[in-house]
Amino acid sequence: MKLLLSGRALTAAAVAVATLVTGGSTAGAATAPTQPAAAAAPDISAAAVKAHLAQLQSIATANGGNRAHGRPGYRASLDYVKAELDAAGFTTRVQQFTASGRTGYNLIADWPGGDANQVVMAGSHLDSVTSGPGINDNGSGSSAVLETALAVARSGYQPTKHLRFAWWGAEELGLVGSRSYVNSLGSAERAKISGYLNFDMIGSPNPGYFVYDDDPTIEKTFKDYFAGLGISTEIETEGDGRSDHAPFKNAGVPVGGLFSGADYRKTSAQAAKWGGTAGRPFDPCYHSSCDTTANIDDTALDRNSDAVAYAVWELSQ
Repeated sequence: MKLLLSGRALTAAAVAVATLVTGGSTAGAATAPTQPAAAAAPDISAAAVKAHLAQLQSIATANGGNRAHGRPGYRASLDYVKAELDAAGFTTRVQQFTASGRTGYNLIADWPGGDANQVVMAGSHLDSVTSGPGINDNGSGSSAVLETALAVARSGYQPTKHLRFAWWGAEELGLVGSRSYVNSLGSAERAKISGYLNFDMIGSPNPGYFVYDDDPTIEKTFKDYFAGLGISTEIETEGDGRSDHAPFKNAGVPVGGLFSGADYRKTSAQAAKWGGTAGRPFDPCYHSSCDTTANIDDTALDRNSDAVAYAVWELSQ
């Protein structure tokens, strides 16, 4: 985490203090009330995120090696995340849907307070493919979103906007869970979502640093964060439209997010910029049985998890 201290300082919002002088005389000078400082996002513990990943790995191992839609490992994963959120004071609900003849589940968690007409959402898909435990895809995003939500609770954060977190089912079958959620909302409810942030694969072992180029404000928020770390980002193209932001975007909701790469191969220019191995996939274990806890780059997971929290804090104030 020490790698991120300078970035945090560089990207922290400045607070302006105004002095009002009346009548052009120092005798009549009055000082305007100091505005409260913008709340700074906490440093998300990579160890805590990895502890969630270890739990998801254990769940997969105990349930046939996967956490796929309609399988016991998925429901056990959802129950784990829900229990953590319930204990932290979130209001949670489970939304059911059907896909491929099996019952699926989304988990929605609301943090009490904030303007219900301005909702900032952060989400990730919780399901894996049937061929593996899905620790990078997408335990990584799910665990970072979970730890960010728990950080909200620990800090007692009370933003201006309302915070909502989500874990989607059956993404691997075609974004079924997130689409079901968006379709369940009326137009008025959709209009209340001021931004949806998506995190799908953020700990790839040969990582890139990719930012969605959808909503300009959200995109700039992420780019500013990484610029503060001295990390150059690229526009995300590999998964464009293939993850859970797509149903929100199609419904007119502003979206953004992060991605560290799947089966596309890292170029020489990208390896020079980010490190890692040129000519190899960003994630050689994509959709495979080797997508285990050994398939995570700790530095990428650390940086991206902090970026999740940074965006949640910045966009909800």
